[in-house]
Amino acid sequence: MRVLGRTSSINVRKVLWTLDELGLPYEREDWGAGFASTDRPEFRALNPNGLIPVLIDDQGPLWESNTICRYLAHRHGDGALLPADPRGRAGVEQWMDWQATELNPAWRYAFLALVRRAPGFDDPAQIADSAKAWNRQMTLLADQLDRTGAHAAGEAFTLADVVLGLSVHRWLATPIERADLPAVTAYYQRLRARAAFPPYALADVA
Repeated sequence: MRVLGRTSSINVRKVLWTLDELGLPYEREDWGAGFASTDRPEFRALNPNGLIPVLIDDQGPLWESNTICRYLAHRHGDGALLPADPRGRAGVEQWMDWQATELNPAWRYAFLALVRRAPGFDDPAQIADSAKAWNRQMTLLADQLDRTGAHAAGEAFTLADVVLGLSVHRWLATPIERADLPAVTAYYQRLRARAAFPPYALADVA
């Protein structure tokens, strides 16, 4: 298998962590900002959106990070990362989708302003609003962790924790005033203790 994308991308890291949890061999190629341009025709032929990551295996190319993670867990896993029963699977997927549709939009402005230093993201009011929204969403995660006492979808580690664990890392590493959420801090330490926790996540929040 090949993974196209730079490790400074949180979406690429989702896929790499999933592959490592499953013990699957792969090769990774640097694509995206600072590396090979995703506007190249050969890349657009693989993903017309021009976004990373792209997974290429014997079935061809696949894009969208959460979809790739689900595919890998379903095809190569034993049901641990993504349960086979419909209700168990839905419980994992709802937190994966929440990360993409609710959590990510909350932190986008603050992260681009304070970490990426992206042009046009320099309004103090919008940075503050984004940080507050981010903390509100993280409080929802903390409440869920208080209920489960372990992981996002229950007692067991699943794909939900792959995508949320990287988001928690980003929250802890971005210079904002964070809410005091002991459940989230303890959760992060549990994830860091996993053998497959991505070592590059500790050195890079981009």
